[in-house]
Amino acid sequence: MWTVLIILLVVWAVLSVVGFAIKGLLWLAVIGIILFIGTLIFGFVRNRARRQRPPQ
Repeated sequence: MWTVLIILLVVWAVLSVVGFAIKGLLWLAVIGIILFIGTLIFGFVRNRARRQRPPQ
């Protein structure tokens, strides 16, 4: 699971850099930043929920 999240974070970071580098693609940078933050939050929430679940 963490591998997928790390790959997504790298993709979102690359999209953000490309969006800032090319002025016409500023919207791409905004979407990349939003997805980067969303993926981080999703990963932390999922990890925290997994820790709090009692063993079966």
